[in-house]
Amino acid sequence: MKSTSVTFPDGALTGRSQVVGTVPVGQAYGVVVAETPFHPLDHTWADQPADRGTLDGRTLSDCLTGAQSDGGILLGSDIPVRRGSDGWEWLVVHVIDAPIEEGREVELEVDGDYRAALSAGHTGCHLAALALNMALASQWRKETAHDALGHPDFDQQAITSSSIVEHGAVDVYRLGKSLRKKGFTAEGLDLAAAEQEVNAVLARWVAADAPVWVDVPGPELTARRTWHCALPDGEAWIPCGGTHVTRTSALGPLAVTLELGDDYLRMTSGMSSGSRLS
Repeated sequence: MKSTSVTFPDGALTGRSQVVGTVPVGQAYGVVVAETPFHPLDHTWADQPADRGTLDGRTLSDCLTGAQSDGGILLGSDIPVRRGSDGWEWLVVHVIDAPIEEGREVELEVDGDYRAALSAGHTGCHLAALALNMALASQWRKETAHDALGHPDFDQQAITSSSIVEHGAVDVYRLGKSLRKKGFTAEGLDLAAAEQEVNAVLARWVAADAPVWVDVPGPELTARRTWHCALPDGEAWIPCGGTHVTRTSALGPLAVTLELGDDYLRMTSGMSSGSRLS
């Protein structure tokens, strides 16, 4: 089978497509269709959870990334290569509790409220990362790579994990020896002042009602999509395969809390319109 075509980057929530393959998933059944609106969990950078919804009225228990080579279809952590590696077909696998025969056309419907909540969390996560880069710029002692707004890219240099939730996110950054060698120091960091600066920037960006869009170079799951936002400070962009809101004003009040440990910095972002993280 060919790599799955996806329509979620354009905001699609429904679709109709032909079943082109199946794979066992424990006691459940993984269904592959030619084209889907579902965003699956990525196997290499699992920041955004899988969409919820139904396939021909059956509720999905999961939606996974699959990869097919000569050895058959592998799922999730069993995939030995990064997404998009040559020699593999990349698939969206919809997990349901009953088999569906190949060749059948099925209806696909994504839970729109859950998608919207995750999209808000993901856009807020990117904005918070850019604002954090600004707030921590003075902590760098050496030249390093810069983000699209021209600030030292702490987020990309230091991030170890990112977890998108409904209307929020948790990002964890390492502060170890390797980052110090690159020129970043947490010595003298006023955490409360940094948090205040990040939140002031976020309030300004949300109020600007800036447009947000995803550059989509092709329909395949592995297309290298890029998130963009036309902020007052300039156009920001970050490589991203997730889903997003279309304007910053859709986020409502957005704020972060920062927690500093001996070897990590944790940033928790949330919106008052959704579930605030603890």
